[in-house]
Amino acid sequence: MPIARNADELESIYTLNETASTIWDALDGQRTLTDLVNLMVAEYEVTDDVAFEDVVELVEQLAQVKAVEIVTS
Repeated sequence: MPIARNADELESIYTLNETASTIWDALDGQRTLTDLVNLMVAEYEVTDDVAFEDVVELVEQLAQVKAVEIVTS
């Protein structure tokens, strides 16, 4: 997953594992953190707590590289 507006800005390419890719694909600007956690619980054999930790960790990492913006309401 390249993070840049154009090739001149390209500094890194990120590779996502299967679960991170599932979360990335679900990031549509409409889903909440709870929605993403519920998706992970439904798709994979994980508890709510594990799914929450994984989702938060990934979203924070994506925010650090400016791939997503965290919005609070």
